[in-house]
Amino acid sequence: MPRSNNLLAPTASISRAQREARNGHRGTAILLTGLPAAGKSTLAQALHAELFEHGVQSVVLDGDGLRVGLNRDLGFTDSDRLENIRRASELAALLVENGQIVILAMIAPLVELREVFARRLGEDYREVWCSASLAVCEQRDPKGHYARARRGELAGFTGVSAPYEPPPCASLVLDTGAQSVEACLDRLLTWLGECAVLPKR
Repeated sequence: MPRSNNLLAPTASISRAQREARNGHRGTAILLTGLPAAGKSTLAQALHAELFEHGVQSVVLDGDGLRVGLNRDLGFTDSDRLENIRRASELAALLVENGQIVILAMIAPLVELREVFARRLGEDYREVWCSASLAVCEQRDPKGHYARARRGELAGFTGVSAPYEPPPCASLVLDTGAQSVEACLDRLLTWLGECAVLPKR
C-alpha cells in the first residue's frame, strides 16, 4: 500500500506518565540477544514470571512467536530480517508507551539490526547479551536446528551459515552458557534496579 503523508497518531486519553505512576515502574524495552539456544527465551519467561509475581506490568515478544503470527509472511532474506526487526521495534514502542516492560527474546544477529531497536526506542532501549559459546548452543540444540543446519537442510542459519555479531557495547552481558537461569535472572533483576527501571532491590 502507498504511504500516506497526512496521518497523525491519535492523542492518548491516558498518558505514559500516568500509567508509569500507577504501575510503580518505568516502561522500557529489553532485548535479550544471542545465538540460537543461548537461553534467551528461557530467561525471558523467567523474568516475565518474576515480574508478574511482583505486580510488574510486562510482556514477552519472542522471535519465534512473532514469526508464527505477526511476521509469518517473512522469510530469512536480509530484507525480511530487517522488516522482522522493524515490526518488532514498532510493537515494542507501542507497549512501552503504555507503561509495559517489554522483554524481547530475539536473535537480532547483526549490529545494524539491533540499531533499528536503538533508533526507534531511544533511551527506552536496553540491550542484554546472552553470551553462550557456539559449542554450548550446539550441544543444547533443543529444536535440532543446528544439526539440520550442519547437514545443509537450513540455509542462512545463524551461527552456522549466517553470522552472529556480538554486541560491542551491550548494557549487560550474562554468561548464559555457564551460569544457571536463576543466577542470570538474579543479576538481571539487580541491574534493572540499578537502571531505575524497577525500584532498587
